[in-house]
Amino acid sequence: MNRRRLATHIAFLVLVVGGGLLIGATNTPDGWYASLAKPPFNPPNWIFGPVWTILYVAIAVAGARTWLRDRRGAAMTLWWGQLVLNFLWSPAFFTLHSIGGAMVVVTGMAVAVAAFIAASWRHDRPAALLFVPYLAWVCFAGLLNGSILWLNGSPVAVQ
Repeated sequence: MNRRRLATHIAFLVLVVGGGLLIGATNTPDGWYASLAKPPFNPPNWIFGPVWTILYVAIAVAGARTWLRDRRGAAMTLWWGQLVLNFLWSPAFFTLHSIGGAMVVVTGMAVAVAAFIAASWRHDRPAALLFVPYLAWVCFAGLLNGSILWLNGSPVAVQ
């Protein structure tokens, strides 16, 4: 790997993994979250950190590959869109306590991730494939978010 490619991959890792860890550290589950009714398939809290860290590495590698191939293309635009939505979900849910708002965000994220896969499939199959587990996890997160919304009966905030 040449210096430019390596520097790009490092920059994307710092942006995505670093940004994800920062968002996670500053928007943590609190007493409000503990008080919510949750579905029986809700995983333990400790699982989210390791899963998201692995996914953030995959997201970063896919982003770096896409940037190096076509930084102004549709796939790169979709990549940035999913990242913005990804970084908005935790503040919407854990800080603003907006279950409904977070549901809108996670739905948009699933659409953006799926669209990235479709846009990348023909030109950069490895980047597209890196997003497949991410799409599965985002859909699972959407199911959790929607179940919590339904169980707690409020589309806005549960206090």
